[in-house]
Amino acid sequence: MKKSYLLLALAFVLSATASFAQRRGRTSSGASYNTALGLGLDFGNGATLVGPSIKHFFDANNVGQADLLFGGGGTYLGAYYQYHAPIANAPGLKWYVGLGPQLGFGNGDTDFYIRPMLGLDYKFTPDVPLSLAFDWRPSWYISDNDYYGNQFEAGRFGLGFRFTF
Repeated sequence: MKKSYLLLALAFVLSATASFAQRRGRTSSGASYNTALGLGLDFGNGATLVGPSIKHFFDANNVGQADLLFGGGGTYLGAYYQYHAPIANAPGLKWYVGLGPQLGFGNGDTDFYIRPMLGLDYKFTPDVPLSLAFDWRPSWYISDNDYYGNQFEAGRFGLGFRFTF
């Protein structure tokens, strides 16, 4: 059963990558930056996770984000699609909504999560190559283990501190 979840996650990531690859080379008109690389944090109920994070605008609204986070005795790999839109009269500030799979590795197991997110992304002025992001990212743990079952954790949040280019 866990293998089917992994195959589903892999199919999602490959589909998203293929779709985004078709758009590669297009300028991200309307985006305040193209790519950002930096530090991601995932915190709230449970362990605090920290690690590298990358975010890329494929166009003004369609964004991909990947995180490799460490903490709580595990390693977590997430790939997310986000839809961004500007907030009127707030230069550099955008709201976003997103969704994606996250895999957790530790204790000899591979765990599968669905991670929706709702947040804000702020890009400082063009002279300052930094962006900040904050989001609410609940976690839905999918398991074929009868003891753990499927679990939903609403109290999870994300922070991103990234250098833009």
